[in-house]
Amino acid sequence: MTEFFTTYGPLLVSMVLGSLLGLSLYLPLMAGQLSLASPGFYALGGYIAAILSTKVFNSTSIPLLLLEMLIAGIVSGLLGIAIGIPALRLRGIYLAIATIAFVEVLRVLALNLDITGGAVGIFGIPQPFTAPIEYLWIALPLLIISMVLFYRLERIRVGRAFIAIREDELAASAMGIDSTYYKVLAFTLGAILAGVVGAISAHFLNTWNARQGTFDASIVYLTFVLIGGSRTFLGSVVGGMAFTALPEVLRSLADTGGLPTWLSQFLRDGRLIIFGLLIVVGTIFFPQGLITPDIFKKRKRRDRQV
Repeated sequence: MTEFFTTYGPLLVSMVLGSLLGLSLYLPLMAGQLSLASPGFYALGGYIAAILSTKVFNSTSIPLLLLEMLIAGIVSGLLGIAIGIPALRLRGIYLAIATIAFVEVLRVLALNLDITGGAVGIFGIPQPFTAPIEYLWIALPLLIISMVLFYRLERIRVGRAFIAIREDELAASAMGIDSTYYKVLAFTLGAILAGVVGAISAHFLNTWNARQGTFDASIVYLTFVLIGGSRTFLGSVVGGMAFTALPEVLRSLADTGGLPTWLSQFLRDGRLIIFGLLIVVGTIFFPQGLITPDIFKKRKRRDRQV
């Protein structure tokens, strides 16, 4: 068992962090907004933690990590409000393009600012834990708390307002729901969660650079939600875990031997192509994702019949 956690500890932590990133993208989608801004807030949270731990505190510990997570969440939330108010007047593909532009602006700034280390980034970030698997002590409780909050969110007034806007914004407005307020709220909550996850990831990876927040990352996170299921938070959790582990599975298949050279190379380097194909195939055959609310409804009906 010890050998298992030693070998697969980093992957397990990455899967939990992937689930949290999926949830950060699920929040705007819950309110009917196709936002791809999560990688930008994720990168921002990571830079905040990296700068604080290397240039301000010059050390780290679990209390300092929690403080960095708090600061990253607050800054990301404030920026989310500032970006969300004008951007969320757009809809559909136009909003997606605007949020992609936001991610690219942050990436270019990170590449050209001295405080972010430029293209090299920030390396040698202090780690509060001695082994990668120990990051589960922070990441796993955060995921469990987030899942409980999402479960409650889908059943209270705010969550029902999100869903009403997603289903029909005009009808929701006619019922007195302030769609602009709730869309900005969903966008901001997603930004806060992404920023907090970025703060954890910066210490976990021990280095941080502009590659953490790119358009490629937006496609990966979108895959988590669309294929996992965009109608329930469990879809984002399952999708985040599955598609974070998928590249490692493909890499293992490529290294087993016996495969043609071109196929092995494709399995190692063609992650985004495979994710793109999965989005196309998934949206055709599973338009609501693999995990849908209907699954639980059908199970409840069977239980009642029994």
